[in-house]
Amino acid sequence: MKRFTVTTLFLILLAAAWMLAPSSASNTARAQGAGTSGNGNLKFRVLYTSSHLPAEARVEKVLKAAHGGFAIDRRPGKGEVYFALPGAGIVQISADMKSTRMVSTPPEMKDANMHNATIFIAPDGAPYLAFPGNGVQRVFITTIDGKLVQTLMPPDGARDLGYPAATNYFLGRGSFIPTDVEYIDGMLYMATGYSNLDFVLTARVASTNPLRFEWNDLAFGGKGSGPGQFGTGHGITVPPGAKRLDVSDRPNAEIDRFTRFGQYLSTLKMPLGSLPCDIAYEGKYSIVGSLDGPDRSKGAPIYIMENDQLVSTVMVKEDLGLPNFLHIHNAVLKAHNGKLYVIAQAWNPGDFAILEQVM
Repeated sequence: MKRFTVTTLFLILLAAAWMLAPSSASNTARAQGAGTSGNGNLKFRVLYTSSHLPAEARVEKVLKAAHGGFAIDRRPGKGEVYFALPGAGIVQISADMKSTRMVSTPPEMKDANMHNATIFIAPDGAPYLAFPGNGVQRVFITTIDGKLVQTLMPPDGARDLGYPAATNYFLGRGSFIPTDVEYIDGMLYMATGYSNLDFVLTARVASTNPLRFEWNDLAFGGKGSGPGQFGTGHGITVPPGAKRLDVSDRPNAEIDRFTRFGQYLSTLKMPLGSLPCDIAYEGKYSIVGSLDGPDRSKGAPIYIMENDQLVSTVMVKEDLGLPNFLHIHNAVLKAHNGKLYVIAQAWNPGDFAILEQVM
């Protein structure tokens, strides 16, 4: 009888411990990131870590290879976020960020690195995703559920790209290395900062059924440190509701702004040494993930600006205790239920986190 009582007591205690233990990725993430980082009312804490991702995306070699960025579906009633990881494929984050899932990914995309992502609405009203495959020298266009509709191959040098240096570059078999892609009014704009070219190239819609793009005679930028030139044109962004292009010039620590016709407008200076990878917008705020910061010992910062004025600096590694966030490759802001959230990706080694505004 005594043996039965002890065993029963042990099982009761074991069950109680199991019920009290963290049972989800969310709880695990909160325990790992108990601190806060930022300034004023723009302080953030860790909501989810990479344990929130699907199993295919959590494989060590997959996550460590993360080298991309995020696209938010901002259509009314939507809000899902898309990105890709080499070796796993396209990942979707739900609108409320409580769940993630893998999206069926074409084989030619699955193992390649998608250096960023964008979502756009074609002239016929259908949504599409665009992914720049920097290592495979092409841009992939898919439906929102991952069906490949076009692979935009490198220019062959036979078509006029609108700027002799760009056309001749491909005539001489220069490499096409797209680092980001954006869309305005039937036109794709592609940054090429990982190549010696470093122009923004364009392709226009040639047909909608099926959707097809062809190379267009508009190119702008080029290597340099002068107005409208790039040290490395890394990310390219169209602010919501605008027809302007913001190109992150990483080594020159600035965001260069252009009209959709490639005319240089202005430059937003970032802190020296910050190596800004991309800029993204949410309402009156913008966010810039930096590959490095002015103080290299503390890990890279995420800068949040209000009307182009720096108002908050989030230190994911130093303050929030996520050691892999030595370099920030991409970060986006997302509003949900009255709060702001930061979705961020680290590079070298890769990692993933979602941060929640502390109210």
